[in-house]
Amino acid sequence: MQVVAVRTKAHWKDFLDFPRYLYANDPAWVGPLDMELRALFDPRKNPHFSDGEAQLWIAYDHQHRVIGRIAAFVYYPKARRYAVPTGGIGFWETIEDYTVAEALLDTAQEWLQARGLEAADACVNFGENDRFWGVLIEGFDTPPAYGMPYNKPYYADFLDRYGFEVYFRQESRELDLRQIPERIIRIAQRAAQKEGVTFAYPEKHRLKKYAHDFMVIYNDAWQHHEHFVALTPDRVEKLVANLAPILVEEMIYFAYVDGEPAGVILALPDLNQIFRPWRGKPTLWQLLQFLWRKRDKYAWYRRRGILTRARVMLMGVRPRYQRRGLESALAYLPVPPVLEMGITHAELSWVGDFNPAMLAVLEATQARRSKVHCTFRHYFSPEARSRALASERRVIERPA
Repeated sequence: MQVVAVRTKAHWKDFLDFPRYLYANDPAWVGPLDMELRALFDPRKNPHFSDGEAQLWIAYDHQHRVIGRIAAFVYYPKARRYAVPTGGIGFWETIEDYTVAEALLDTAQEWLQARGLEAADACVNFGENDRFWGVLIEGFDTPPAYGMPYNKPYYADFLDRYGFEVYFRQESRELDLRQIPERIIRIAQRAAQKEGVTFAYPEKHRLKKYAHDFMVIYNDAWQHHEHFVALTPDRVEKLVANLAPILVEEMIYFAYVDGEPAGVILALPDLNQIFRPWRGKPTLWQLLQFLWRKRDKYAWYRRRGILTRARVMLMGVRPRYQRRGLESALAYLPVPPVLEMGITHAELSWVGDFNPAMLAVLEATQARRSKVHCTFRHYFSPEARSRALASERRVIERPA
């Protein structure tokens, strides 16, 4: 076996093609688009390269067949916020052979250690945690929503065997939008009638304004989460610019109190319902068809019952505006227009076990638990682990 750094076009092809071989007989797998992965590791397109770096590898057997792949990366502003500097490992795929998994994880760890890191999270994204974040441990029977990771059931066991521990659990739920509980509807309607409370959908010709409002809400609502890294105007504008081609205004809803940004819910069409047959590698004709058919908010797909689902990626209310019913208002008020479009279901993904307030909101919706992912952490030495346990606010538990 040989583990090789991705340097050439041939390497890139092997890196991207390997999952199509690995999941060839798995009906639930939906391949991330090759172009999205390439963009993620392109310093011209991923702002995390401004203060970070990444490397990819492929594992070959003695006959030069691909048997695994992995990526390691570090975004230094986030890594330095931990008591034990922590990097990331992701896009890890391997045949069911622990020796291959171990060799790939060894390679990634050595690369991170050479850059001063003392721990690694897996499997995570070199970017925001709304995509490609976590290891699936429950829910292998249905396809993932757009941006959500999918993997072989043995991955968690391999990580545990290597020395990774569960850092936090991530829960996703499936909500039938036609069955919103009456209690949420009543609270939402009362909240909407309160003086000074207004709501708005983003207008595409004013996206910069709504990007700023999103940043204000995000930086306030999430600031107390562990190792929070604030959004900057540049980062949020690039995030919105990347989402603009696929967003539907009716799936994004802002709450304002006396004109101040107070809360937001952000959902996207579950494009995996469209992309699934492509296996991550669309032809030019498929891309041209998609660009044509996505006009008028994906009307072609909606009319044919192909696109029936959304993925709620984020919902939050600034602390000073909580306990006013805005959470219920954001959860319900956008639903009737979305239902009129033929979108009947939504995946609420994901909520970490470190966020009990949002877990309570999930519970209130009575949505069905559909998938569970875990983010794993591995400390490279006993001393690093002891130092982390002495300083971290959360308890790291070993998987059952």
